[in-house]
Amino acid sequence: MESAVAAGHPATAEAGVWALERGGTAADAAVAAVAASCVAETVMTGLLGGGHAIYWDEATDRAWNLDCFCAVPSGEGGKLLELQVPFGEELVHYAVGPASCAVPGVPAGLGALHERFGRLPWRDLFEPAMRLARSGVAMPSAHASCLAMLAPVMTMDLGARIYSPESELLREGDVLRQPSLEKVFALVAHEGAATAYTGSLAEALLSLLRQRGGRVTRDDLAAYEARWHEPVEVKYVGLRVVTRADLSGVPELLPRLPSLSGLTETERVLQLLPLLEVRGAETHTTNVTVVDADGNACAFTTSLGLGSGDFLPGLDLHLNSMLGEVDLLIGGLQAGERMASMMAPTLVVGERGLTLAAGAAGGTRLRTALALVLAGILDEGLEPQAAVDRPRFHPTAGVVNAEPGVDEGALSELEAAGRAVRRWLARHHYFGGVSLVACGGPAADPRRSGAVGSPR
Repeated sequence: MESAVAAGHPATAEAGVWALERGGTAADAAVAAVAASCVAETVMTGLLGGGHAIYWDEATDRAWNLDCFCAVPSGEGGKLLELQVPFGEELVHYAVGPASCAVPGVPAGLGALHERFGRLPWRDLFEPAMRLARSGVAMPSAHASCLAMLAPVMTMDLGARIYSPESELLREGDVLRQPSLEKVFALVAHEGAATAYTGSLAEALLSLLRQRGGRVTRDDLAAYEARWHEPVEVKYVGLRVVTRADLSGVPELLPRLPSLSGLTETERVLQLLPLLEVRGAETHTTNVTVVDADGNACAFTTSLGLGSGDFLPGLDLHLNSMLGEVDLLIGGLQAGERMASMMAPTLVVGERGLTLAAGAAGGTRLRTALALVLAGILDEGLEPQAAVDRPRFHPTAGVVNAEPGVDEGALSELEAAGRAVRRWLARHHYFGGVSLVACGGPAADPRRSGAVGSPR
């Protein structure tokens, strides 16, 4: 596999390439790219969110999962703010506000990844993020579309100045300006990841939450740590697929997929659809995938949930809303425990070693998007970008959602059998966002304005 980066924004991919060109490992590039995504992709993610990563260490021929998802706080908070957000043709229920903020994990995850597998100096890795904060970054079409949908949350507090300057919501091509994020990443560079748990960022977060009724306490932050785990491994089309379990559903789904090679498009859709049934609301997520010159790889998925709607004064930093994400509140909430997650950063290993690294965004559509793309590449033999671009379909309890180009014969058969079919007018970020690097090259999802890059 050639060295490359695939991400959810051109600026994110460029940050990863910047680290690779300076001799960095996949870990260094992932740290730089994730930090950049927390500036360029703040409609989708942020530093005070949570994430999961998987890392392939070529030297030892093994993979590791990194859990830096949000943890349940111990404090008593105020009431959640309930609201309805239009998502496509549906109104989706959310709960936001300071009380929805869980203990953030992304800073600890970046620190743990660099400590174990990094090569470049820690403080250097935040140069791209700080540069983006100084200059601003253009809003791509998918992010502008998502912002329009999320405007009630993104502009309810100090975010109005960021996303709706001069009372006009940012549109495609407009410059997203968050200059105070330069200060944030300067603190991360100089204080380390601990700034968010026992340092300057922690103090700023605690001050806001004390004033507004948040649940995260000083002890919650001080006790948080990123955790390394053994990944879950399953077989698919004769290959080893290494991923994570929890709510992702990927280890259970892939072995159940039928052989797709040689099927007609109608047969493919009708055979896959019953296996993809899943329910749930939207969360806003992004993914970075990196392979370096030595064959190491990292896929790192992060999210704020929807975002609480609250920003740290003077820092342009959005709080997560994980405690308001109904689909993640599984089995009750115990203080200090990790919250559940649908994230599924994934590696595929063959007889000759690593053949693919991938991750996806998209809430409950995440596993559908990832499974359809993996099947396209590994079973049907599609080129990586063609597999990512191919029209997607996703069933819910009441409706089969289909992008333009999904086989009409299959959709007509479903309707004849009594299923409701919603034909979307264009490709949409509803159907997830996959970014991957494979032996056939890197690929990024146009539904999320994704981009790829390679060192020169």
